[in-house]
Amino acid sequence: MSYSSYFENAQTAARNLDVTAAQINTVLEALAAETVAQTDRLLEENKKDLDRMDPANPNYDRLKLTQARISDIAKDIINVAKLENPLGHILSDKTLPNGLNVSKVSVPLGVVGVIYEARPNVTFDVFALCFKTGNICILKGGSDAAYSNQAIIQVIHKVLAAHNIDVNVAVLLPKEREAAEALMQAVGYVDVIIPRGSQGLINSVRQNSKVPVIETGAGIVHTYFDESADLEKGTNIILNAKTRRVSVCNALDCAIIHTSRLNDLGQLAKPLGDAGVTIFADDKAFAVLKDTYPANLLHPASSEHFGTEFLSMKMSIKTVDNLQQALDHIATYSSKHSEAIITEDEKNMEIFLNRVDAAAVYVNTSTAFTDGAQFGLGAEIGISTQKLHARGPMALQELTSYKWLVKGNGQIRA
Repeated sequence: MSYSSYFENAQTAARNLDVTAAQINTVLEALAAETVAQTDRLLEENKKDLDRMDPANPNYDRLKLTQARISDIAKDIINVAKLENPLGHILSDKTLPNGLNVSKVSVPLGVVGVIYEARPNVTFDVFALCFKTGNICILKGGSDAAYSNQAIIQVIHKVLAAHNIDVNVAVLLPKEREAAEALMQAVGYVDVIIPRGSQGLINSVRQNSKVPVIETGAGIVHTYFDESADLEKGTNIILNAKTRRVSVCNALDCAIIHTSRLNDLGQLAKPLGDAGVTIFADDKAFAVLKDTYPANLLHPASSEHFGTEFLSMKMSIKTVDNLQQALDHIATYSSKHSEAIITEDEKNMEIFLNRVDAAAVYVNTSTAFTDGAQFGLGAEIGISTQKLHARGPMALQELTSYKWLVKGNGQIRA
């Protein structure tokens, strides 16, 4: 099958897109309303996808839509509409000695391809953010969410058509794997590809794409309970980071605890046991927990349990003798997504903030906050763990580039 028509249509839409900031916001507001209006149909199509997936699969929760989640999606779309448009901002402006006026102005990236797995909300998020920033989006969702994504793109296209906008500003590719392969080879049609999903998906896109890639990495997340940590704070933070929503990339995977606080580990872990969290504990932590933690949920840790993104009600525990050992463990196993310390020692706070290499670094709070909406960005297209162009939650600003505008009056270069 040839996919060239999808890419050509997207390019044509990119060249001809001419909408004002007010029109963009009107479309997004209409989309939010139509999304809520189509809740029953979206849930019906989503159920077809859910029925094909084992509920034990970590992606099941990511795939699942509910009335509340659809309502939240609509609210996020409204939030994006309310944000300032980042296009046309003059980033610098100067007149050179030869009289040339040189300015740098923010512009869209162009045609943005997004390859993602079983998260139908991404279809809404990507469109809203791309449309707000004047970008065209080419979406390649996973086959697991095929029914959901098809229903969502129909809602988007209905709203676009009602406002006389080319529906090809949002293109959904067929569910087949070959479509992703074609997208990664679409040089000249697609300006950038953003993968969202497992480490395997991200690695595959990075290794095979001829189109430039912005990585949104997997989340292998740690929280270090320091020698001076407040027990009540730590208990609440670790519980929230682990159990709030286990299938997301900012969920806790490994709690690191200072050996001097092992006497508090039973109390620290009790809410986790009540919530049904399986723990893989190193020798010291296991010895403390074996008499108090539910036996069916406690297992000795092996090397494979560190550096693992569990995406489920599972986590590991590592004990360390000092902050340096905690930093070393994080440096070894981190995916550079989100890392946290719980401490009352201001010096250790600053050391942790300065030395941990991650997109988001936290002190005395939950890593669950690594999210575009929570950061006041409206929504996100992903969490970038790389350092070129964008890092952390990618929202409106990160979907822009810039160009130089040079105005003269007959100057020529000697």
